Amino acid sequence: MTPVTAQRDLRISFEFFPPKTPEMEANLWRAITRLQPLGPNFVCVTYGAGGTTRERTHATVRRLLDESSLQPAAHLTCVGATREEVDAVAAEYWAMGVRHIVALRGDPPVEGGAYTPHPGGYARGADLVEGLRRVAPFDITVPAFPETHPEAPNEAFDLDNLKRKVDAGATRAITQFFFDNGVYFRFLDRCLAAGITIPIIPGIMPVTNFTQMRLFAEKAGAWVPSWLGRHFEGLEHDAETRKLVAATVAAEQVQDLFDRGVRDFHFYTLNRADLSYAICHLLGVRPVAVPDAAGVAA
Repeated sequence: MTPVTAQRDLRISFEFFPPKTPEMEANLWRAITRLQPLGPNFVCVTYGAGGTTRERTHATVRRLLDESSLQPAAHLTCVGATREEVDAVAAEYWAMGVRHIVALRGDPPVEGGAYTPHPGGYARGADLVEGLRRVAPFDITVPAFPETHPEAPNEAFDLDNLKRKVDAGATRAITQFFFDNGVYFRFLDRCLAAGITIPIIPGIMPVTNFTQMRLFAEKAGAWVPSWLGRHFEGLEHDAETRKLVAATVAAEQVQDLFDRGVRDFHFYTLNRADLSYAICHLLGVRPVAVPDAAGVAA
């Protein structure tokens, strides 16, 4: 492969989830192999509700460190563990070589159930950030919700919660996915007015399955514009055309963000590479030489 330098002032990152089966494991690593040459700033590995994927998350992060040149950011939540248990996981990550944590409160282990802090655990995301700062000097990313967290009583409460995470030591935020760029820029304005000055990276969700995405959006409190639904009408059994439409929609969104000054993009890949790769290509990102195990560029 001929090394080509990626666009200098543009940073990308990707999110993966830990696989459940050998087939899903193979799919994940095909996606990682495809996206690695784009030289992402980091890649995230998610953590299931109630810490249900703890071992699989850990194994995926370990393999990324051992078998790739990527910098993994491990998700870590407050749910279902004491402070001592969470601190031990964080310390183990640091010993492995992980320097970046995505700190989240986390979802209840039972979908639709109410969140209840674990006795002796970190109650909220801000508490977790503060605790991680005591464990090691991690780079800490936190979530942000341009359309307000679905459990927040109001917009001001949600913004204050983000401010507490920043004050506790968060170094960047990644947003929940959105489809109206105006929502993102209005959120940035509110953050600045609240004294929040850390980078707030837009989370981009390429729509591979509109029905599935709409369910994600309902759970996350994200607005799905009617025009987006119309784009995917009649394509339930036409995967190839869905891909083309999805690439067009996402490319238009990121190009508009780029034209308005955004230079950081985070892609929710759902362990699929093609759409994210295509969108990055349209942004001007090109493959870079990937070091082999000996540290020599291939």
